[in-house]
Amino acid sequence: MYKSILVTGGAGFIGSNFVPYFAAKYPEYRIVNLDKLTYAGDLDNLSECRDFPNYTFVEGDICDAELVKNLFDKFDIRGVIHFAAESHVDNSIKNPRAFIDANITGTFTLLETARQYWLIEPNKPKKGFENCRFHHISTDEVYGTLGAEGYFSETTPYAPNSPYSASKGSSDFLVRAYTHTYGLNTTTSNCSNNYGPKQHSEKFIPTIIRKCLDEEPIPVYGKGANIRDWLYVLDHCKAIDLIFHSGRSGETYNVGGHNERTNMQIVHKICSILNELHPRANGKYEDLISFVTDRPGHDLRYAINADKLTNELAWHADETFDTGILKTVKWYVERRR
Repeated sequence: MYKSILVTGGAGFIGSNFVPYFAAKYPEYRIVNLDKLTYAGDLDNLSECRDFPNYTFVEGDICDAELVKNLFDKFDIRGVIHFAAESHVDNSIKNPRAFIDANITGTFTLLETARQYWLIEPNKPKKGFENCRFHHISTDEVYGTLGAEGYFSETTPYAPNSPYSASKGSSDFLVRAYTHTYGLNTTTSNCSNNYGPKQHSEKFIPTIIRKCLDEEPIPVYGKGANIRDWLYVLDHCKAIDLIFHSGRSGETYNVGGHNERTNMQIVHKICSILNELHPRANGKYEDLISFVTDRPGHDLRYAINADKLTNELAWHADETFDTGILKTVKWYVERRR
């Protein structure tokens, strides 16, 4: 008898790394993957799941309350791991409404369905539903920006600076409210920038790799001085697994890779790897670097303090940035062959 776990957005970047890992590790779970298959979702990224007996894919929208309720009823959903979100900052500047719909209304729809299915009334689960959990994946961008020093912690005040981060912050508050008002068993994780296989081509690291391989100008915002803390995607998946199973109800856990790099450092590192793996016929990949106008409201620096996750749940990242970025570049090069 399977225990059914609803994973939303499992065809996206992080989700499509998480679902095969999770389904293989827990054969006693039925993984129901609900994804709208927007531009960010790709079923080819889930090819290794096609023969898994405990995996089911459903195409649909998390804002569709009737569909979500039907999935809870049909599969007797006992856990939710919620990845589904609009997540590209540039797109949120151009079209903020899509982010409000997906990230706020979608999260509300899932929470409300879980509340009605798992609870008799506030703070009173149905018999057998006492351990049902809703895990919400969020971002460090809700905290705003940092100066040259310091780190985001779980107690850092929210100060989102883009429609994307504002919509994610709103969804975090909804999760918190459902815990404190209704007693819903929830956990939240706020992660730093992920990288690795299967990331959409529009994102920063895949864009650098693609532009290099196509021998086109590599666009770098401003002077390339923006700093991010980079987290290898499978390390993030392992953290989510730990939090979902062992995190304290109602708690938030920050997940970071302890790999701060400026954008220019990332560009030069990828160029250096490709100079060895796939050299140009003429010149070096660094010759393709091109500076472009900075995006509006571009946060200077993000950095995560993940001590709570390490101290409570013994999580640590298995990949350094050097090992993770080499695996990532090799994956994209192989995809081109």
